[in-house]
Amino acid sequence: MVKDFIHPYIPNGIKQTKDEMLKRIGSKTIEDLYSCIPEHLRIEGRLDIPEAISSELELKQHVEAILNENITCAEYTNFLGAGCYDHYVPAICDEINSRSEFLTAYSGDTYSDLGKNQALFEYGSLMGELLDMDVVAFPTYDGGQALNTSIRMSHRITGRKQMIVPETMSKGLLMQVREYNYFMEIDFVAVDEKSGQINLQDLESKISDQTACVVIENPSYLGHIDRQGEVIGKIAHKHEAVFIVYVDPSSLGILEPPINYGADIVCGELQPLGIHMGYGTGMGGIIASKDEDAFIMNFPNHFYHIYENEKGERGFARALNERTSYAKRDDGVEFLGTNVGLWAITAAVYLSLLGPKGMYELGENIIYKSNYARRVLGQVKGLKILYPDSNSFKEFVVNFDDSKKTVTQINKQLLERKIFGGKDLSREFPWLGQSALYCVTEKTSKQDIERLGEALDEIINNK
Repeated sequence: MVKDFIHPYIPNGIKQTKDEMLKRIGSKTIEDLYSCIPEHLRIEGRLDIPEAISSELELKQHVEAILNENITCAEYTNFLGAGCYDHYVPAICDEINSRSEFLTAYSGDTYSDLGKNQALFEYGSLMGELLDMDVVAFPTYDGGQALNTSIRMSHRITGRKQMIVPETMSKGLLMQVREYNYFMEIDFVAVDEKSGQINLQDLESKISDQTACVVIENPSYLGHIDRQGEVIGKIAHKHEAVFIVYVDPSSLGILEPPINYGADIVCGELQPLGIHMGYGTGMGGIIASKDEDAFIMNFPNHFYHIYENEKGERGFARALNERTSYAKRDDGVEFLGTNVGLWAITAAVYLSLLGPKGMYELGENIIYKSNYARRVLGQVKGLKILYPDSNSFKEFVVNFDDSKKTVTQINKQLLERKIFGGKDLSREFPWLGQSALYCVTEKTSKQDIERLGEALDEIINNK
């Protein structure tokens, strides 16, 4: 018989207390509580898991030993991106978002949470300035969620079920799109093999009066800046489809805001704006639209605004809350769960700190370095830069077919040199062969890029 274990971190673990609780609800044993579960779904005996660690000190040492097996971007030079980026996070971002009123306060109304509501209003204002849009929603779980909500909005607005997306869309995003919009049809539009630009003829051949939306990533998942945004928008609008642009916000200091080339809805990932990389954390979905009722009333997200009461006093509150599932429950346009207010506040701090000039310098820094990296790696014998006519921001594709080595082999040897190589694309896009997606940010130095070039030359050409 297994002796009862009283866990130090779980309340009411003493047998006397458990017996008292069972008696109160009319059960004799814990087993009675589980009797509603069919026998064939239950596991007999004990789970094959380690014994509980009862000492806080031992638990801390155990967890630290596991964490110490990780290698961070502070130790190795990083060229990985593909949706989660190693940007510099100013110290003030962590200072503000660790304040107890932001970090620990889950949610509250205007009378109890005025400071947080103001901070979220400032997020919407700052993001609205960056995007040049009037309607900015409270961020959702991540960029993928924001894209899926944008697509569902297009369906609700148009009543149509076809979406058109680029063939080079991030497979991570595409996986979410398929599941979240399971009732819609997806058509893929080709991209030019030299420039990475959307093939306009292919788009024209696939769009119809059944198209709910045309989606582009700009910059694309593979790093290309699409210079045809205005034309794509006109093609979409000619068929009364919604034009959705998925953006990297760190590019908007130097690139035109998508609304200026016709976007109806803009979405993207919040993480580049002052948020550390994390495993399952640090993500947030940007979503904004034109200031039109059809769009506003189809957002499931909260809006934050300034209001004035009958006494002439001003405050901050949620706007049009009756749209959301918080108010309508299952009659809401789309389910809205817990969102990521902490990262909205962090992004607001970051945008406040950098301002327009800082965002311009950030984008300028990144685009110069990414193009310099393309030139350096393009000179290494045995590899080639794909999409040679493209303009790249932050990321670009390197092909290793001529080296007769796989990306896996090359990345393993780069690790031995304390370098995180590019993301292996060979499974995501098999037609690109042995290719990898390389990324640089403002943290990547000229020396880092040149060291990568030398390392790849040694690996590929056996120097």
